[in-house]
Amino acid sequence: MKKIIIVLSLLLSLQSKSQKIQPVYPVPTKQQLVWHEKEFYLFIHFGPNTFTDKEWGEGDERPDIFNPTQLDCGQWARVAKQAGAKGIILTTKHHDGFSLWPSKYSTHTVRESKWMNGKGNVVKALSEACKKEGIEMGVYLSPWDRNHPKYGTPEYNDIYIATMKELIQQYGPFFEFWWDGANGEGPNGKKQVYDFRRFENAVFKLQPNMIIFSDIGPSIRWCGNEKGFIGNTNWNLLDTAGFARGLGAPHVDTLNQGNFNGKHWIPAEADVSIRPGWFYHKEEDDKVKTPETLFNIYLRSVGNGGNLLLNVPPDRRGLFHPNDSAALMGFARMRAEAFRTDLFVNAVITTNDPQKKNLLNLTDKNISSYWAAKSGNEVQLTFTIPGEQTLNAVSLEEMIDYGQRVISFSIEYWHKDRFEKIFSGTTIGRKKIASFSTIKTDRIRITIHETKAPVVLRSVGAYYIKTMP
Repeated sequence: MKKIIIVLSLLLSLQSKSQKIQPVYPVPTKQQLVWHEKEFYLFIHFGPNTFTDKEWGEGDERPDIFNPTQLDCGQWARVAKQAGAKGIILTTKHHDGFSLWPSKYSTHTVRESKWMNGKGNVVKALSEACKKEGIEMGVYLSPWDRNHPKYGTPEYNDIYIATMKELIQQYGPFFEFWWDGANGEGPNGKKQVYDFRRFENAVFKLQPNMIIFSDIGPSIRWCGNEKGFIGNTNWNLLDTAGFARGLGAPHVDTLNQGNFNGKHWIPAEADVSIRPGWFYHKEEDDKVKTPETLFNIYLRSVGNGGNLLLNVPPDRRGLFHPNDSAALMGFARMRAEAFRTDLFVNAVITTNDPQKKNLLNLTDKNISSYWAAKSGNEVQLTFTIPGEQTLNAVSLEEMIDYGQRVISFSIEYWHKDRFEKIFSGTTIGRKKIASFSTIKTDRIRITIHETKAPVVLRSVGAYYIKTMP
C-alpha cells in the first residue's frame, strides 16, 4: 500500500510539472524555499545583559558578571521542539562584544568569566543540543562591538570575518546568519565602516546554503517592526538599489509590504520578543505574552506569508522561565487545534477556468503538487463541503517556485441561495490565512481577481478556529 501511495504521489507531481509553467521573476532560490517552509523558530538573547538588567550593554562589563548557575541548552532545545519551532538563533555576541564561546579573536568572552572556571561554551552546548533534538541552529553576531580595541579601524573588518569563520567552522552548519543594523561607537569613540559585501562573500564561501538576514537581505529582510506583524499586503520582492546595510534601509512601510515589482526575492521575517524586553528581566516575569497573543502574532506573520522569529530569553540560571515555557506550550496547542481539521479535505472542487485537471492537488497536503489556471483574472474556485460546516478561516498557498502572482482575491460563502462576500485580500504568497466572522455553509467560492500571470496554487484549506483572536 505504501508503494502505491508513493507512486500515485509521484504521478500527481509529474502531472503538475508537465504543464510547463512560465515563472514570474524573480523567484526564490532553493535555499529560500527551504527557509519558507520553516515558518517559526526561536531567537535567544543571552549574555551579560541578562545579569545587569540592560538591553544594550556598554562593553565595559566585567566578564565575571556572566555566571549562569544551571545553564541547560538541552532545555532550550527541548522546549523549542515541543513548541513546534524548527530551530534556534542565538545571540552569540551582542553589541557589548561579549562572546558566548571562547573566541581567539577577543579577550571579552566566556573564557574570561568565572562561569565553569572559564571552560564553558554556550555556542557549543547549544549546537550539540539542537543536533540531539533534531532542530536547526542559527547565529546572531553583532558587527557592532563596544569592547574590541580594533573597532573603528580597517583591521576590525578582518577580525569580524575571522570571527564568523571561527563560528561557522567550529559550530556550524547554521541555517541562518543574522545581522542587525546597529552601528555605534566603540571603546575608542569611533564608528566602524562595515564591509558587508566582504562579510557576505565570506559567509557564502564557507556555507553556500546559508540564509542571511539583514534589513535588506541578501536572503531575507526585516519586516519593519519588532511587533511580529507583516503587512496584509506582502510581496516577497524588494528593491535594494540605493540602500546599504546599516546605512539606510527602505522605509519601514516598504519593508513591511515589499515592492510590487521588486527586482529581488527577499521575503520578510518577523522578529518579536515573548516579553517586553529582548533580554531576561525578573520584573517582566508577569508580562510574558499569552498563548492567545502569540497566536495572533502567528496569524499576522506566518499568516501573511512570512516567517516568525520569536525571542525567548533564558533567565539568570540559564533556563527558560516557567512562564515563558508555559506560554510556548499553550501557543503550540492553539496552533495544533486550530489547523487539525481541514474542512476542504473531502470537498468537491469546481472552477470556471479551462483547466479542470489537478484540482484535487489543492487539498492533497503534498507541497510538491499544485493546480495552475490557464486564464488570468477573475478565476473562481468553488469548494462544496459534505454537509453544512462551521468555519472562520481559509488558508491559501501559492506555488512560489514559479513566483508570486496574486494581486487581489476575495472569499464568499453560500448563504440563503446566493454567495455573500466575507473576505477581501491582496497578496497570497507562501501562505495567507484569511480569517473572518464565524459562518455556517456548505460552499465557499474563492475568486482570484487580478494577477501578474495565471495563478498557481499548491494548497487551499478551511478551518474553524475556536480561539480566534
